[in-house]
Amino acid sequence: MNNLVEATAGDRRHDGRLVLLVVDDDDVLGAELVDQLTAHRIRGHHFPHPAEALLGAGTLQPDAALVAAGLTTMSSTDLVRLLAGRAGIPTVVGIGDDDGPRAAAVLREGATACVRRPYRTDEIIPILRAIRPDSASSLDPPVEIGGLRADPATLEVHLHGRLVALPMKEFRLLYFFMTNADRTVTREQLLSAVWHGPSGDTSNTLTVHIKRLRKRLGLDNGQPPMIVTVRGLGYRFIPPAMTTSAYPPLS
Repeated sequence: MNNLVEATAGDRRHDGRLVLLVVDDDDVLGAELVDQLTAHRIRGHHFPHPAEALLGAGTLQPDAALVAAGLTTMSSTDLVRLLAGRAGIPTVVGIGDDDGPRAAAVLREGATACVRRPYRTDEIIPILRAIRPDSASSLDPPVEIGGLRADPATLEVHLHGRLVALPMKEFRLLYFFMTNADRTVTREQLLSAVWHGPSGDTSNTLTVHIKRLRKRLGLDNGQPPMIVTVRGLGYRFIPPAMTTSAYPPLS
């Protein structure tokens, strides 16, 4: 079943994921990108033919589109004009080594941005975050280490299978710690990641939030905490399976 049939069969956004239309007549590049974006909870639909993509756009109602600049069956400027100009779909254009002159043309037609082709998800994801800010956290994949799992899409945390309810700020703190497991992170890094920079009494707020997070993640049998203080530097997150009393004491 191809993408057009899947779309007309009633494929809809039902799980809050960002929907991206990928229009690229290179089957390998298009399919690879869709597969890579799945890890970031993006529902990608690859169309090698612009005509089918336009039909699919009406059914899928995508949040954004990614169009290859060097399409062979339709000019990328015409497609951007239809998607961005007429349909109001934010459109990003993939520019290859020989597509430089097309960049200015597609931007004039309403393209949101240009990215390199072959595609790199680390260039595409930030643009998609800006297009749909409410989906920013859902673009991050779940992290699971040492019996602890955090899922940004559902904001759920499980510790050894037990659901741990966390407020948003504490969830963001934990997710940052988990993605930097067993590394020392500074207070400034934490403030930037969760509060987007220090302001007012956020330094004290950070201390309070970390204490609360430690309490919620408390382990039984007198095991050491997962979040330890590295005096003069910041904090270090030690996954449950790696916890050891060799680390510095709590502040």
